[in-house]
Amino acid sequence: MSSLLLAIILIPAVEIYLFIKIGSSIGAYNTILLIFFTAFIGIYYARAEGLNTLNQGLRKMVREEMPAYELITGALIGIGAIFLIIPGFATDLVGFLIIFPPTRKLIFKKFSNKNKKNNEKSKDYIEGEYKDLDD
Repeated sequence: MSSLLLAIILIPAVEIYLFIKIGSSIGAYNTILLIFFTAFIGIYYARAEGLNTLNQGLRKMVREEMPAYELITGALIGIGAIFLIIPGFATDLVGFLIIFPPTRKLIFKKFSNKNKKNNEKSKDYIEGEYKDLDD
């Protein structure tokens, strides 16, 4: 079974379970208000972090540096915002973890280290120097 199909089945099941558990504890109306509250707070925070990342990227571009971290961070903030828009408590938790800067840096480090290891393994050439003998 593919991981996408598994996610499509498991995410709504987890969200329904959490809706039932939290709804039975605090009530249906409070649960609905909490869903909207976390969505609005999350989107506001995602917007602020996105603008901050955009400013950092523009500063790097002015210094003629490549804003690689800012590009990946911007994509992560977009993914986090999508998780925050989707109603549910588990997706909100994942969205907040992605948008929160310290956890976002951990995610970036994990994938950048994995990418470095893959690049080192995929070297199928020999480094060296050459001299053109025709000159």
